[in-house]
Amino acid sequence: MKKRTLGTNLSISAIGLGCMGMSEFYGPRDDSESLRVLARAVELGVDFFDTADMYGPHHNEELIGRFLAHNRQPVHIATKFGIVRNPGEYRRSLENSADYARKACEASLRRLGVEQIDLYYVHRINPEQPIEETIDGLARLVKAGKIARIGLCEVSAETLRRAHAVHPITAVQTEYSLWTRDVEQEVLPTCRELDIGFVPYSPLGRGFLTGRFQDTAELGDGDFRTSLPRFAEGAIGTNRRIADVIAAMATQKGCSPAQLSLAWLLSKGPNIVPIPGTKQLRYLEENAAAAQITLSAEEQQQLETATARLPVIGERYAPEGMKGVNA
Repeated sequence: MKKRTLGTNLSISAIGLGCMGMSEFYGPRDDSESLRVLARAVELGVDFFDTADMYGPHHNEELIGRFLAHNRQPVHIATKFGIVRNPGEYRRSLENSADYARKACEASLRRLGVEQIDLYYVHRINPEQPIEETIDGLARLVKAGKIARIGLCEVSAETLRRAHAVHPITAVQTEYSLWTRDVEQEVLPTCRELDIGFVPYSPLGRGFLTGRFQDTAELGDGDFRTSLPRFAEGAIGTNRRIADVIAAMATQKGCSPAQLSLAWLLSKGPNIVPIPGTKQLRYLEENAAAAQITLSAEEQQQLETATARLPVIGERYAPEGMKGVNA
């Protein structure tokens, strides 16, 4: 597995592993299978696991903690705080205070069973709480050795600059894929300017860009994609045109649509580390192999042009999920 560097000093695998779906949102969970996926990821050289305290809630960190207790290979853990929700509810509130960050960090350390978190993100920004105060509190956690680095999620370029002025930000995590390219306007250029890494989540459009979904009926009970506007019955048919274009070009390239989508992201800059999520071994292996695929400038341009001309119908989230996005 090739390596990339986020910020100035976090050297990790070029492709990470998003662990959220191992706990909820995408149907039933299977801890035994998820532990096998985590172990196989390490065997493949994937050493960057992404989680958050709200996944479960708490179950995902606990699951990774169980794995880390028996894993001897070094793994870098990124986790997040700032979204507060009750088990079984999607409704959430945002809390960014320094005092809450300290308490959330201590709880995450206990669940993960580690002494230090490699990368600690503010999961969503509460615009009513000054980002400078939040980052100052996180800087104190860095000084105390509780966290090694600070990250931000779904943040505007302006807020990123304000935060970075208080303490160096190592990475920004935001949705980025061939059907979600908003970050190219301001956030990604700002990251490049300030030497901040960029971590695309949902790099496969929550599985949609792989061509797996023909209509909403294929989504099972408990799958939160049924609530997302882009997967709605009135939108999914139009949106499938993008998946079809990717599938056709992947055939020409001799790879899968997922691999082509990930290779495109890797081609967008050396500071980019996508974190496709999965709880299945076959998809993990497929995604990890994308690190070996290289796109020429012509292939990259062809893919961008072909997908950019197609409409994307629907917001990324329902209104509740849009809280704190681009804040």
